[in-house]
Amino acid sequence: MDRRTLFRHLGRQAAALALARLFGAAQAQPAAPWPVDAGDPFTLGVASGMPRPDSVVIWTRLAPRPHDIGGGLPPLPFSVRWELAEDERFGAGLRRGEFIARPENAHALHVELRGLASARPYFYRFIAGDTVSAVGRTRTAPAEDAPLARLRLALASCQHYEQGWYAAHAEIAARELDFVLFVGDYIYESSNPRHRLRPHEGPVPQTLDAYRARHATYKLDADLRAAHAAHPWILTWDDHEVENDYAADASPSGLDAPAFLRRRAAAYQAYFEHLPVSPSMAPRGAAMRIHDHFRWGRLAELWTLDGRQYRSVQACGNAAAGGRTIGGDCEELADPARTVFGAAQERWLADGLAGSVRPWRLLAQGSQLGASGVAVPGQARRVFSDGWDGYPRARERLLDAIASSTAAGGNALVLGGDVHRHVAAQLRQRPDDPRSPVVAAEFVCTSISSRGLAEARMAAIRAGNPDLLHARGDERGYALLEITARAAHCDLRATPHPAQPGAALHTQASFTVEAGRPEPVRD
Repeated sequence: MDRRTLFRHLGRQAAALALARLFGAAQAQPAAPWPVDAGDPFTLGVASGMPRPDSVVIWTRLAPRPHDIGGGLPPLPFSVRWELAEDERFGAGLRRGEFIARPENAHALHVELRGLASARPYFYRFIAGDTVSAVGRTRTAPAEDAPLARLRLALASCQHYEQGWYAAHAEIAARELDFVLFVGDYIYESSNPRHRLRPHEGPVPQTLDAYRARHATYKLDADLRAAHAAHPWILTWDDHEVENDYAADASPSGLDAPAFLRRRAAAYQAYFEHLPVSPSMAPRGAAMRIHDHFRWGRLAELWTLDGRQYRSVQACGNAAAGGRTIGGDCEELADPARTVFGAAQERWLADGLAGSVRPWRLLAQGSQLGASGVAVPGQARRVFSDGWDGYPRARERLLDAIASSTAAGGNALVLGGDVHRHVAAQLRQRPDDPRSPVVAAEFVCTSISSRGLAEARMAAIRAGNPDLLHARGDERGYALLEITARAAHCDLRATPHPAQPGAALHTQASFTVEAGRPEPVRD
């Protein structure tokens, strides 16, 4: 069958699929033959995530021309084979299976592999037609009752494609890690021509096809693909995956709630399609549960938290104004009903912390929890309304839950991103009160590529917040953490802004938190 005849045949199958959808029988549509000369279907690479003691998710998306509608494929289901093995040559412990990639999910695959051995590496690949993907390496979590020597992870966030290259991901790919912990702003919907080093593929996305194209632009970066292929990832999101500073159904760009929820539904769908998260996390319209809980042997527990979907609108501004600098005397800040995580997620986290018996409790969320306001002579302290300073009662509830959890022993580490600066801080149960006890350590990674605040602004933040032990926004990078029963060690890895292709990273600062002592200490 020649190429023209094949695509005419595929066109008839596409029409049949549309009728099947109309009558609710889309799942019965058989897989189409792989198109002749369609091109490499694995342009966006491979990835894995959600490591559990007996399972992991492997991912790819079929997209020979990823910026075209449908990724360059007709709207038909295609069969893809997957292989998992214990060695790179796929000779030991080989497992095989088949997955039907469907057009309604952009031909994305989320294969949750179960019944695996704990705490061991695996290799995986996909096959479409005669084309074989790159090989990915993943690792399962240790058994929940296993004693562990260490946990090693990379903490990363904020990778604005236009504002720099992904040298940090190149280094992350070469590291020996248990997983990458990504805490938000995987894509940026926005653009700033003053800081553009390489362009996005199009304007600000509003539709599903546009968000798919934006994710494809990011995945086409070789260093990002390498970091995904090298390690399993655990992820949560922040705001730029949809729109800067959005809060629940409030849009800072002025969309009314129904219109914004349609946009949010498109953004969540594209996010799901392009990341190695569990199939059970597939969004339902504008709702997608991403907060989750992981245990790492007897050593640590990790909660990934969602600070956007359930958040109260920022205080003391228009209903959809987004974040802005406000006075700390704004009366709305004192409202106890205001929340970042939402009441249900707050209870879920507090209950989880209360029941934890592991010595290290890790809380992964999108921003800097500790105070970062700026003192102004003769005026109320100035705070940024979209940060945790804009939600002081919610922060108190979180710190109270942490304090209760660690009162009988154990340490808490709060891990964040968003603010485009490396931060090491001690967290008091009542921020800004030197008489209040320190209850946890906080490490915030700088951005992979997004620009940070000017040094004058950073100097004012450091001067007004003595619990910030380190804060620098002039360099890009990630944080490398190694946790043992005795201590947690953090290296803040960095390179000058803007991050250049192939740039070398150095350690900007290092801190250690000893077991039983909440304060981070500079090495």
